[in-house]
Amino acid sequence: MATMTRSPLASFFLRLGRQVWVRAAFFTAISIVVALAARFVGPLLPFSFSVDLAAGSVDELLQIIATAMLTVSTFSVTAFSSAPTTATPRSTQLLIADPTSQNAVSTFVGAFAFSLVGIVALSTGYYESQGRTILFVATLVIIAIVVVTLLRWIAHLSTFGRMADVIDRVEKAATTSLEWHAARPTLGARSAMTAPAGAVPVHADGVGYVTHVDVAGLDRLARQHQIDVHVRAVPGRIADARVPLALVDGPVDADVAAAVRRAFRIENHRMYEQDPRFGVIALTEIGSRALSSATNDPGTAIEVIAALHRVFSRAFAVPIDSTVDFERVFVPAPRLIDLVNDAFRPLARDGAAVIEVQVRLQKCLASLAASSPGHAPLFREAARAAFDRSRRELDRSDTRTLRAAVRQAWARERV
Repeated sequence: MATMTRSPLASFFLRLGRQVWVRAAFFTAISIVVALAARFVGPLLPFSFSVDLAAGSVDELLQIIATAMLTVSTFSVTAFSSAPTTATPRSTQLLIADPTSQNAVSTFVGAFAFSLVGIVALSTGYYESQGRTILFVATLVIIAIVVVTLLRWIAHLSTFGRMADVIDRVEKAATTSLEWHAARPTLGARSAMTAPAGAVPVHADGVGYVTHVDVAGLDRLARQHQIDVHVRAVPGRIADARVPLALVDGPVDADVAAAVRRAFRIENHRMYEQDPRFGVIALTEIGSRALSSATNDPGTAIEVIAALHRVFSRAFAVPIDSTVDFERVFVPAPRLIDLVNDAFRPLARDGAAVIEVQVRLQKCLASLAASSPGHAPLFREAARAAFDRSRRELDRSDTRTLRAAVRQAWARERV
């Protein structure tokens, strides 16, 4: 959860490190350095290191590696592109950031680059006798690394991108973001309040989703210029001509407005990092897609409800940190009603005619109401709306079954 408070630059490098090409480029660079350094390592050794090698033996090994790694790398990239289609496109960024998959692809690409550089260097007479021996040893090490990585990758592919794997990944991302916001609903700033009438709105230069707010940077700016910043476009909100990024109470010139805009990262797509609603929405999309007539998989919808149950339960268990670190910034806290609607309304709508889904939904809402008595009316109202919708879709027998399940879940409550 510490990632939520990083500066924009630190957050940028963190997200850059999650990209496949960055790790692949790093592994490739190391492989090239190792292949070229074999010539210079020999003279540095305090002893003579040379093995009689058959003519062309190293070159043949390198050619085998090059051919095999090109095929395996292509297959690995195909696995990346096909995995997200089983659940929701919103899970793509989580699957791409999978470290096991990135290490595997990067290792294969690095081995391919090592073999190519080695083949070219051998063909030009780059290595002396001791250098070829060291290259041969390095090739054996590369082969061992590739074999181990390939075995791990094959085992990983048995679960990678499967429905359960995607649900677990989205659940983890949703839990991380929601737990952070449960602990610090205003990101360490002061609670939002009505901005003064003379506050100046600062709009984004373009239209897009706010994915990160540098609250610490806004506070430094506010202290420097003796202003107060009232954030209006929180992460997950779309910034446009209607919704300003912030309202600034105090003197605002072009430099101050530009500095306020730099504190907001605007992108075309929502991200999980600071957006508490996005993970919940992605989970619900998986369940709604499973309930479509083309898929007809209520079991997956029930698993999604269970995942949402865990996400909210863990968020409720987090103690609230009321410490205010940024006195001159005001940030609105996420509204629980929005999170509940994002999570359960689509499932109640798309699963209205599926008795099994509705029973599990009622049990989930009743359990959440019991675990958080202060928010019980909100969950009770969501359960009531789900029951009313299902009653219009189910036949009499299923309606009686659902009514009995509702009474059992909610005890003396009547829906």
